[in-house]
Amino acid sequence: MKAQTRTILLVEDEPNDQLLFERALRLNGTKDTLRMVGHGAEAIAYLNGEGEFADRDKFPFPSCIVTDLKMPIMDGLTVLEHLKGNPQWCIIPVIVLSASGDADDIKKAYKGGASSYFCKPPDLFGLKELLRKFNEYWNECEVPEVDLSGVMLETISTGKIGERF
Repeated sequence: MKAQTRTILLVEDEPNDQLLFERALRLNGTKDTLRMVGHGAEAIAYLNGEGEFADRDKFPFPSCIVTDLKMPIMDGLTVLEHLKGNPQWCIIPVIVLSASGDADDIKKAYKGGASSYFCKPPDLFGLKELLRKFNEYWNECEVPEVDLSGVMLETISTGKIGERF
């Protein structure tokens, strides 16, 4: 099934980059809900629905995560490790959007479970184009259904592939 509504969780410590991301997203006409946190510890609290993020009406579970790598308090690699350590969240696409083009950073991100890795474009136009492509791609993707806490719902499958699982 295609996602009816999406919530994007942006994990970014730099306020100017947060603003640029939101502006680029809206310039593309994207109506998705955008929630932003400033570091990995806040992202994990958001995912767990803890503290200020407990209200899932106000802070819906993300259907996509976009994270920077290098942040204070807790970095993006730690967020990836947390997601990988919680198999019920393995379906969440995680896009790393970092200023780093370092080969080791890229390798570590993919080994940590990143769905994709992009270097931050240098300007609003470049980010707008990148987010337009993201939006077009994710609009076409089939995704499993999840409950409000992000846990995949059980399915009753009678197809040939379903028998394997």
